[in-house]
Amino acid sequence: MEHIISQLKGGARVAVLTGAGMSCSSGIPDFRSPGGMYDTLKPELITATAPQRSLMRMDPTTVVDIRLFAVNQFPYLEVRRPFILGTAQRKWKATLAHFFVRVLYDKDLLQRLYTQNIDGLDLQLDLPPEKVVNLHGSLAQIKCEFCGKEHSLEEFHKDVQSKIKNIYKDVDEDDGSPTESSPILCVKCRRPGVKPATVLYGTDLPTEVWRSVKVDFPDSVDLLIIAGTSLTVSPANQLVTRVDDSVRRLVVNRDRVGEDLGLDFEPDTTTAAGSTATARDVLLQTDCDAGFLALATQLGWLDDLYVYKDKMCEASASLLEQAFSTREQRHA
Repeated sequence: MEHIISQLKGGARVAVLTGAGMSCSSGIPDFRSPGGMYDTLKPELITATAPQRSLMRMDPTTVVDIRLFAVNQFPYLEVRRPFILGTAQRKWKATLAHFFVRVLYDKDLLQRLYTQNIDGLDLQLDLPPEKVVNLHGSLAQIKCEFCGKEHSLEEFHKDVQSKIKNIYKDVDEDDGSPTESSPILCVKCRRPGVKPATVLYGTDLPTEVWRSVKVDFPDSVDLLIIAGTSLTVSPANQLVTRVDDSVRRLVVNRDRVGEDLGLDFEPDTTTAAGSTATARDVLLQTDCDAGFLALATQLGWLDDLYVYKDKMCEASASLLEQAFSTREQRHA
């Protein structure tokens, strides 16, 4: 870890690859973890045929697959409804982990943020658009999946509220949502393909992704930070293999990940010649907030993070406040 600390203090060009774990402390429902939206999916509540529900039971990610969306748009919209409306209402705030990325930018260290998240929390960092690559699209842009026509974000949110049923509400709850879903039609092609510009399984990543990848890899990155991701979704996970062989890779995640992609977390070893072979890859096996707080503490960046405390979600702000108070007590 000391080598990574040295790099960050020495002006390394840092690329950051993030996943859903970055947003967990904000309260946003996770998709893949136990208890997440896929794990708790109830196909019987979704507007779909019996064969489609059977497919969703076997593989919950079917709800975000182009093959299902092409014939039935309701599973995607009904499952994502609370996510779409909650983001529109700014129900969730960015985390300490997010603002660590902002501090990297403030210190002129951020080459690029590559995020797999579609929750829009990265927008709260006020980073220049060219510094952020939304690998899987964003909820902040609305397009027709079939013809590409852009639609009003505000009008789409109104349509979701009034036309898409809430499969998560209690039986007796009255939240103004309809009892049955109805199509949201494109103003251009008149097909029901209007949705956030997020990437469905079976479709290509946005072209701007590859433009940024071509600029950054392998020669414009000195350190790759991988945070809050299972590294199971391709081709986003392939970014870990795009850096030069000399580039260190820091993983901040609850679980060991990426070993099938060549990540090696073995400690420093002594060679036959007696010299020390320094491990290229480092794992901080903890949640993202705790990991980046520890990293900021070692770097002496607590004050830099504290600037953004009031913009953080409650859990992150509390964690940072506690760390800040502990430091002050030690220095008293």
